Amino acid sequence: MLPDFAVANKLKYADSAHTACATSGKDGLNILAFDTSGEYCSVALWRDGDIHAREALAGQRHSELLLGMVDELLGAHGLQVGKLDGIAFGQGPGSFTGLRIACGAAQGLAFAAGLPVAGVDTLLAMAQATQAERVVCCMDARMREIYHAAYERSAAGWKTVCTPGVWAPTEVPLLPAGLWYGCGSGFEVYREVLMRRYDGSLSGLAPNIYPHAREIAVLAVPLFEAGEGMDAALAAPVYIRDKVALRSDER
Repeated sequence: MLPDFAVANKLKYADSAHTACATSGKDGLNILAFDTSGEYCSVALWRDGDIHAREALAGQRHSELLLGMVDELLGAHGLQVGKLDGIAFGQGPGSFTGLRIACGAAQGLAFAAGLPVAGVDTLLAMAQATQAERVVCCMDARMREIYHAAYERSAAGWKTVCTPGVWAPTEVPLLPAGLWYGCGSGFEVYREVLMRRYDGSLSGLAPNIYPHAREIAVLAVPLFEAGEGMDAALAAPVYIRDKVALRSDER
């Protein structure tokens, strides 16, 4: 029987006021990051190599909560937006409304302070949270579909093995030979289907992992260090899917 690591991984996001030491060893930057792509609203501050984060189970209240959480987090560390080096946001995939909220907030804050922005793949953020080296991410996309991607970690960073896409659970791309760590809500909602699809390929599962601002901040740091932050006007969500809901005849 496949081991299930969901309980062990759950503690990663249990403390909304948690301060974690980042593992990349890079410092000297102040980066604000946030994610509103799912049910949780999360905000993180990368400050000289440490990460300080807040989160809330928002439901449909991301627009009400996000800026207040940003103000609280920055205020707790004596920072103003103008003292940041960049702003990162979860660009998708995820909830269409949530992605627009995050992108709009990043643009508004960055415009006002003259800061660069960076959009970060939410599925890659999930892979980063696992600490595994080969990760297949499956996020419930509703409408009987899954947002799917696979990544492999090396000393140089992450390599995309399966490009982010939206699939029926029975049709998600097969993985290269070897063992992969599965994460995301897709493994909770469609566990039996995905277990059959990936029979013998999975080393463990963490269905409770979701995109979080902590990992978005970590992934954004090398982008800003390399001068790859973009003008706020160029920031945009990555929806992947162009349909918001099923037609009545598809339900």
